[in-house]
Amino acid sequence: MQRPLILVTNDDGITAPGIRNLVEFMNEIGEVVVVAPNSPQSGKGHAITINSTLTFEEINLDGPQKDYSLSGTPVDCVKFALDKILTRRPDLVVSGINHGANSSINVIYSGTMSAAVEAGVEGLQAIGFSLLDFSWDADFKQAKTYIQSLVNKVLENPMPKGIVLNVNIPKLSSGEIKGIRVCKQADAKWEESFDERINPHGHKYFWLSGYFNNMDTSEDADEVALSEGYISVVPVKFDLTAYEYLENLREILK
Repeated sequence: MQRPLILVTNDDGITAPGIRNLVEFMNEIGEVVVVAPNSPQSGKGHAITINSTLTFEEINLDGPQKDYSLSGTPVDCVKFALDKILTRRPDLVVSGINHGANSSINVIYSGTMSAAVEAGVEGLQAIGFSLLDFSWDADFKQAKTYIQSLVNKVLENPMPKGIVLNVNIPKLSSGEIKGIRVCKQADAKWEESFDERINPHGHKYFWLSGYFNNMDTSEDADEVALSEGYISVVPVKFDLTAYEYLENLREILK
């Protein structure tokens, strides 16, 4: 039987340890093609390249997979892979493993998750993986069993069109992870400010700073699951319509 075709991408760049580990895990499941940014693209969200050209090249990295680096965003990578590189539609798109959390409101800003969401827009099965560890030397293998199990279950049980999974993994050893918990996106946000500084030439510049404010203590919130040692899995969709307000708005505007 034909092995499933898995497209792998990320936002930390094609040589980041997170994606290299994910590629290794996926090689044990299917035929893998990697299309990822040639440089870090964190925080790009669903940005696409429209005012400059794109270039790509096939590069030689360890493993049986094919690796292509693209001079674009994570969403560009998915679009480009589908149009110019893949010879058939992938059975699954996986994005990550991100260096750092993409839980709660972070899903909005995440290039990792935007790549997965773009795959969902195209009617594809997709999962975004993130590890709550920003270190370049983070241990990604501690979650290998869980990641492969999730991938196999999605391949065996396709999700409804337009739904993708946002998976966040706590910074724990494999023996400390308590399991997987299906969650909702926590009600949380960044409380931000711009730190004003002066450069050596006397000109002002600003550096974004702030802190993460979690206001959600409900048992099914992803932030709670992660704090209790569980891998959080949140089903995400790209339809942002506030259906519960449609009728009220129609009444107001008629």
